[in-house]
Amino acid sequence: MSEQAKTVRIGLAGLGTVGGGVFQNLIQNKELLHGRLGITLDVTAIAVRNPDRDRGFPVDRQLFVNDWKDLVADPEIDIIIELIGGTTEAKDLVLAALRSGKSVVTGNKALLAEHGAEIFKVVEETGQAIHYEAAVAGGIPIIKTLLESLVGNHIVSAYGIINGTCNYILTRMATADLSYGEALKEAMDKGYAEADPTLDINGMDAAHKAVIIASLAYGSWLPSDSMHVEGIEAVELIDMQFASKLGYSIKLLSVIKGHDDGSIEVRTQPSLIPLDHILASVHGVFNAIAVHGDIVGETLFYGSGAGQNPTSSSVISDLADAAMAIAGSKPRSSFVPHGIYGKPVAIEDTTSRYYLRLEAEARPGVLAQIAGLLADHQIGIISVLQPDEGQGQDPQTAQLILTLHEARYGDAVAARDAIAQLSCILDKPALFRIETLDPQ
Repeated sequence: MSEQAKTVRIGLAGLGTVGGGVFQNLIQNKELLHGRLGITLDVTAIAVRNPDRDRGFPVDRQLFVNDWKDLVADPEIDIIIELIGGTTEAKDLVLAALRSGKSVVTGNKALLAEHGAEIFKVVEETGQAIHYEAAVAGGIPIIKTLLESLVGNHIVSAYGIINGTCNYILTRMATADLSYGEALKEAMDKGYAEADPTLDINGMDAAHKAVIIASLAYGSWLPSDSMHVEGIEAVELIDMQFASKLGYSIKLLSVIKGHDDGSIEVRTQPSLIPLDHILASVHGVFNAIAVHGDIVGETLFYGSGAGQNPTSSSVISDLADAAMAIAGSKPRSSFVPHGIYGKPVAIEDTTSRYYLRLEAEARPGVLAQIAGLLADHQIGIISVLQPDEGQGQDPQTAQLILTLHEARYGDAVAARDAIAQLSCILDKPALFRIETLDPQ
């Protein structure tokens, strides 16, 4: 390798929280990276919207350009790091960079979940590579694991707690008896939730990550509108308390499974998981993903799922891979379609057990009406629980917690909706899945 080839030139688009972390850590660990890679990683241009803003760290203003198109047009730049976010301008940047013969590193989960099929078609056409470890679970190297370490395995299933904001909120509800609103406010005050936390709490952030994991695991890029998503807004403190009594913890869980008929199940929803499963002990802002391969068995990946340094660590890992591929010391790595699986499973046809919370009039015959409607939908009751008397409840109302036998989700939802129409039901019922986390 020539001395010139030992320097790889980088264009950085975006110098916000993650971009700033990447820039600073590349400088801080420049010698370490050179020693390990034999390559100098040199940021030669940075596209920013406001070059006059104080970044809180030193940066040579001569590196700034006003438009990401300047990065694409620069023949000296080998790799572009996309950290501007969004799915419109970021998509234009990524496609233009690939078509100009440059490798791309991105942490943009929404972009990949919504436009992955188009992007990887261009990757195939151009022979370039896109690296995206930072798009899923921050500092946890799950993308590289699926692409490389588990390449010889059929992925049987993956269960993920992959949104730190939701996990923090649910953890605080469970451990500090906070209401959902109180826990959300605390998360925002501590900086664990955005000023507008919608994409976190409604499940979309986790769902985008689940689509990426599923597509890598099963070799077929799934349309984002095929995923089932529920957020944590309906989870109440009483649910956390009763889940614990039943031997469960409530987590926002992403479920990814391949079925024998070649279909793929991808869903994200608050779920009860057994307290004796290791995922139940994932607390606070941490993420974890349990992956079951047909050869390796069950594996667990745990760590910080967000934040400046964990995410920049993944970006720099991708950058190192891209640089080594350019230098010829490592093959290009990217999504490879392998066509074994394809069609998404309709959410109505997925099955599990269920937790059903009801607020009803406290009078004879109510439970019989509820049981009758469940039976009409071929769903049996495992147990019925009620809060202890003397806890300040209205004597005219009753909280009922039912656990239900395994059933189709479509039948469980239909039964819930039918029960909600009963005159004795006083509030909207809450229905959550109970997951066994069986790798099969």
